[in-house]
Amino acid sequence: MKRSSKPYMAHTDGPLLDKVKVSFSPETNIHQYPFSLEIIKNLKEIEFPTQVTFFIGENGTGKSTILETIANKAGFGAEGGSKNINFKTSEEKTYSGTQQLADHVTLSWRMKPQNGYFFRAESFFNVANYIDYLERECGGNAYASYGGKSLHAQSHGESFLSFFQHRLGSHGFFIFDEPEAALSPQRQLALLAIMHNACKNPSVQFIIATHSPLLLAYPHATIYSCDSNLTRISYTDTEHYKITKQFLDNPHRFLHHLFKD
Repeated sequence: MKRSSKPYMAHTDGPLLDKVKVSFSPETNIHQYPFSLEIIKNLKEIEFPTQVTFFIGENGTGKSTILETIANKAGFGAEGGSKNINFKTSEEKTYSGTQQLADHVTLSWRMKPQNGYFFRAESFFNVANYIDYLERECGGNAYASYGGKSLHAQSHGESFLSFFQHRLGSHGFFIFDEPEAALSPQRQLALLAIMHNACKNPSVQFIIATHSPLLLAYPHATIYSCDSNLTRISYTDTEHYKITKQFLDNPHRFLHHLFKD
């Protein structure tokens, strides 16, 4: 009997991560960060029915906190990287706050991933430094998964795109916090194509916090708004879509109202 070339999949009903469950104890101090955030106070469960899930919201609403907590529970370092890259260059209170929240969180997997990456735009520079260190000190093959050269030898946007092109692989659990930060609109479209190609394998899942209306257009994605309560929302109902469309439809009128005394 001929064996199938396709890998065995045990999660035909959805992507790798099924749910995030949150359970606070009576002793939890809701006046202390991150429990003081409105979105965290009201959080009980997050479902992941599709391969691509977006978290959106204004700055400070807690979307990155949610991603960092999921990354923590999945075994990634606080500043990003793969499970084999675990370092810390900062003693920020946000890191300890994320750990405290993680103590109240359970991940429910359909199938545990063997590969993955936590891409955190804010600290990607530190990851690039660490990869340079590994290349120098540990045998000279650390660049292989990043395009064959130092990420610092490329522009900011080039290093981001090089990571997305060379590091994602054909399977795995990927968490991106504002991946559009250094990408031009054209390269954001390139990222969408890379994601689409990766998602041809059902054992790939993306969880992304973003402000980009381009990335949010990914077909059939789940979008959660993090303003006050966690709410599932359609693409055309997001403020990102509506404001961008209003502006592009009539920038002069938009700017007239914005700049009027």
